[in-house]
Amino acid sequence: MVLDNTRLRNKTQGAALLEPIEFEKVDLNTVDLNTVELLPSSVLKRLPGESPFSYDIAIIGMGYVGLPTSLAFVESGLRVLGVELSQLRIDAITGGHVDLLASDQERLTRAQKSGLLNVSSDSALISQAATVIVCVPTPVDAYLVPDLSLLRSACATVVQQAVAEQVLILTSTSYVGSTRDLMMNPLIERGFTPGTDIFIAFSPERINPGAAGYAHEDVPRVVGGATPNCTAAAATIVGGYVNQIHLVSSMETAEMTKLVENIFRAVNIALANEFADVSALLDLDVVEVINAAATKPYGFMPFLPGPGVGGHCIPCDPHYLLWQLHKERRSAPLIEQTMSLIAARPRRVVDRVRELLSTHRRGLTGTRVLVVGVAYKPDVEDVRESPALEVLSALQHEGAIVAYYDPLCPHVRLHDGSLLSSVSDPTEFGSEVAVIHTAHSGVDLGWLDEVEFVLDTSYTASAIAHAVRL
Repeated sequence: MVLDNTRLRNKTQGAALLEPIEFEKVDLNTVDLNTVELLPSSVLKRLPGESPFSYDIAIIGMGYVGLPTSLAFVESGLRVLGVELSQLRIDAITGGHVDLLASDQERLTRAQKSGLLNVSSDSALISQAATVIVCVPTPVDAYLVPDLSLLRSACATVVQQAVAEQVLILTSTSYVGSTRDLMMNPLIERGFTPGTDIFIAFSPERINPGAAGYAHEDVPRVVGGATPNCTAAAATIVGGYVNQIHLVSSMETAEMTKLVENIFRAVNIALANEFADVSALLDLDVVEVINAAATKPYGFMPFLPGPGVGGHCIPCDPHYLLWQLHKERRSAPLIEQTMSLIAARPRRVVDRVRELLSTHRRGLTGTRVLVVGVAYKPDVEDVRESPALEVLSALQHEGAIVAYYDPLCPHVRLHDGSLLSSVSDPTEFGSEVAVIHTAHSGVDLGWLDEVEFVLDTSYTASAIAHAVRL
């Protein structure tokens, strides 16, 4: 299969990185995606029997990024190897019991029938793939320090298994310079020459779990390679399923791009939360205010307030940059303040519950509180970094009798290791207070009309007349 390079867009922006750090950059005028000599034969030879590799693509990590990415490549007719160390995850994928959009569930069914997708825990198979893409999580620990263990391990495995003419692409969000440190330099130590016999690049993932508004193919991808040949090779691979590629001058520029994207969101969410507090003080509907501001066709992007942020990106990614800046003895006050404000939001939920009760001369101790929805966002089964976990723990600590209701998340483990299970019928819990944390579409919340106090932290429950907002 010859990949369609005519769709690829070549753009550059001259954004400078923080001094005194300097990285090698690629002159994008030297990147010619139509010049065959630039590309390794593993990229160009796609017909059966022509490629020396058994797989066109290997995806390391079959989570919320890796699995949809694998399915997108399979849809393009490529042979994909998914490397996943968790047997539970492999079994879930094989059985089709995974949290995917309906369109991706259909793709998974087609992929399994086509035989183009093989999911395995055998990392030695990486050497049989023409292209290797790393899609592993990059969380932070309890002290908000980047946990690079999974990324280091994945990159070390790729370096160990690497063979000539492979294209190696890192997509996991990390600090600026991580692709060079964890992949390129170790490969050079092994004797490879980037751009000649091995091709290395960074292309940040842009998966939005649970959101069907944008097909994977329609979301532009940023690509930055170690050399012009690396950029061309990686862009050709990613362009195998994406309609638009934006080339940048270095791997580090691509890495910083991802950090900017998510820090931008964090700052604006923190601002929306602050506007919510100010609007409440002035007896205004913050959602009405934001919707009105959003009618301006330029210079404004709407962000809604909420109980905090969850998932893998916003709670974690800014800390990778802050951590890196500590080494340079530099600070980023706006980002630091943003993350502090976001971290305090779940505690604000608990304080608001206490305020509601205190207006009726009641306290939290012994009060039956039901948290509605614990996923970090609507319509997903993902509770990673969900503010609901902290809210549940804090309410318990305050002496409340706590339960939760979420049909998509039957069990959650709190920070102290204790396990909670969703109530099957929220009307039987006898709630005195209901806290709407996540409002999944299709989940009936009409029963909340019978609950005495309803706190809407999602800012979406306008149909519940007596609900108050955070």
